[in-house]
Amino acid sequence: MADVHKTALVHPKAQLAENVQVSPYAIIEEGVTIDENSWIGPHVLLAKGSKIGKGCRIFTGAVIGTIPQDLKFEGEETSVEIGDRTVVREYCTLNRGTKDRMKSQIGENCLLMAYVHVAHDCIIGNNVILANAINMAGHVEIDDFAGVGGMSPIHQFVRIGRHAFVGGGYRVPKDIPPFILAAGEPLRYAGVNRIGLKRRGFSSETITTLQRIYRLIYRQKLNVTQALTRITDEFPLEGEVKQVVDFFESSERGVLR
Repeated sequence: MADVHKTALVHPKAQLAENVQVSPYAIIEEGVTIDENSWIGPHVLLAKGSKIGKGCRIFTGAVIGTIPQDLKFEGEETSVEIGDRTVVREYCTLNRGTKDRMKSQIGENCLLMAYVHVAHDCIIGNNVILANAINMAGHVEIDDFAGVGGMSPIHQFVRIGRHAFVGGGYRVPKDIPPFILAAGEPLRYAGVNRIGLKRRGFSSETITTLQRIYRLIYRQKLNVTQALTRITDEFPLEGEVKQVVDFFESSERGVLR
């Protein structure tokens, strides 16, 4: 059974699984679900619509599942969903979705450091690291294994590709392609995320291929259409190469140049 401190306020219709621990002065509202072995720290608010996975750790003062800061919100029943083994540190704020997506979602094995804000309808993949005081606008998408440095504002509808890393303190106004580093003001391409890819087991051959295709995109004075044509002509359209091409072709906001 769950271990709930006597000063915590847990609604009778909240669902707490086996071995959930609820710390002093936490508030858990109606309809919240918390899966087994999760820990809810002191003074945490889990508002209606919050769904917490297995083995999560929610630290002091985090506020999860409150309504969107969006004037178009009309009171629809939406949610915030947090995947297994994700850590949400102190004073993070995670808003639920609107009728656009009906949810905000954070994947498995993520780390959200202190004071991160995740706005309505954001989708965060697995194994994502968001450093302190990142402020995400609505509808942002961050793919698996991406990382963002602290104090970074992210514009609404921006996508950050898998295994990309954005340096801290930089405004993110455009889509960030997969497998790259982004830094500078204004934000710009800073090379392939070679060290991160090596740590995650990518082969030297794959990393070299990514460096070659991004050289075509960013170093050869080609426009995006010309660069993608060269890539599809010169490289097999599979694996990481296909992921890069698909990302550029599907971008709606525009890609970092």
